[in-house]
Parts: sequence; C-alpha cells; structure tokens
Amino acid sequence: MNRTGRRPGASTTREEILTAAAEAFSTGGYEATSMRQVAAVAGVDPALVRRFFGGKEQLFAAAVSEVFQPEHAVAMLLDGPRGRLGERLVTYVLGLLGEVERPGPLLGLMRSAATSEPAAALIRTFLAEEMLGRVTSKLGVDHPDLRAALAAGQLVGLVISRYAVRLDALVAAGPAELTGWVAPVLQRYLTGRAPVVGDGEEVNA
Repeated sequence: MNRTGRRPGASTTREEILTAAAEAFSTGGYEATSMRQVAAVAGVDPALVRRFFGGKEQLFAAAVSEVFQPEHAVAMLLDGPRGRLGERLVTYVLGLLGEVERPGPLLGLMRSAATSEPAAALIRTFLAEEMLGRVTSKLGVDHPDLRAALAAGQLVGLVISRYAVRLDALVAAGPAELTGWVAPVLQRYLTGRAPVVGDGEEVNA
C-alpha cells in the first residue's frame, strides 16, 4: 500500500520520487506516464508527488535537471582550458548515457521529447538555455544562443544515432574515439569564428 503524508527525510523522499520519475518517463514516455504511476514506483501517495512538484510538466523538468545536474555541468565545462571545452562536453554526455546495451535514463527522456511536444519544449529549454546557453553566455562569444543550439543539436543527434537508432559504426566506436571525432565539431560551434556568408561579410553578432 502506498504511504500517505510526508515521510521522514523530505530530501531523501524527493530524490526517490525523481529516480522513479526518470525511470517511468524513460520507459513509458511523457504522454503515457502519470503522476500516479510515478508515485507507485516510488512507493508514496500521489498527493506527496504533487506536493513536491505540482504537475507532470514540473516533475519531468525536475527529472531532466536531476539527470543533467546543470550547476555541476556548467561549472565543470567552464573549469579547464577553453580549447578543450568540446572534449569536456562530449565526455560528459557520453558519461551520462553509459553503455550502449544499458543506457542511463537520459536516452529515455530524450525519446520522450521525440513523441511529445511538452517534453520536447522542456528538453530544448534545458539543453539550449539552462546548460549550454549559460556556458556560451559566460564565454562571452558572439551568437551565444545559436552556438548553444548548434551544440545541442549535435549532441542530440549523437545520442539518438548511437543509442536509439544504433548505427553500427557509432555503436562499435568507443567513447575515446567518438570524442576525438565529435569534440572538434562542438569546439567549433562553441568558440570558433562566425562563418563568412554572402558578400564576404562575417555573420552579424
């Protein structure tokens, strides 16, 4: 039977609910997952889930944040040589995903974005604004929003191609090899010079 009311150790309970939410959203998708299902997995009353998070959209956003840990991610990405930022970024994302045969909850959360506009909007906001947008803003580069979006698109493509579609060559390549290929592209997006277009003028900042 689900337990009602607030359990001892609110912080621990919140973490248990977030773990259950990430699992439920990853396996069932955004649309098919209910607050009641998450509560059942966490072993708590649905009212407690609503008390902590409000609605399903807020719960999904909190689950995404729990997986990405944006404060830690931004600090880690900015801590080190600027010229190796792309390497740190792809290493971080591949680390979150884990083994191809046993990927972490990040893959399921991204799959939810492919089938649900609310989930897609939350993932877009989180990747392009909450994480990479903060990085490009602190770098002081031109076109910070576009750079963040390009890097986010590159990462989403890699995640889906390797872990969901499972293209053979990407599955066979190890993390170090993938980092060697992808990191320079991310580095170009994040810190490279803006391209020259049209009449030879650099794209306006």
